[in-house]
Amino acid sequence: MNIQSVAEMTGLPAKTIRYYEDIGLVAPKRSGNGYRVFDEAALARLNFVGRARSLGFSLDECRLLLGLWDDRARASSEVRDLARQHIGEIDRKLAELRDMRRTLSELVQSCHGDDRPNCPIIETLSGDETSTEE
Repeated sequence: MNIQSVAEMTGLPAKTIRYYEDIGLVAPKRSGNGYRVFDEAALARLNFVGRARSLGFSLDECRLLLGLWDDRARASSEVRDLARQHIGEIDRKLAELRDMRRTLSELVQSCHGDDRPNCPIIETLSGDETSTEE
């Protein structure tokens, strides 16, 4: 299979597939004229990475997961531990997003939204929170 066929089958852009090759996540064979030739194993690896990335795993985590996938003697506890760590990271990011939303909501509430130039949102972003006039 050529890169365009694989891109269509995996839903990954050809540029991404080339990048994954550059960083060693997938190693397609090369034809006599130098074109990439993807076999079923390479296609499976790309699908695996695509699904892992869609769950938010980093490229380094994908590399670890691929290593575990390749290791038939792996302990499932290693995979579970990696997934649990990832859940912890997701929870941390969600907490940060909730904090950002709360802060921004408070700023929106404190802004009069009228024709006056005073705006607590701008003042907070500029670091000049002391000049807000009611």
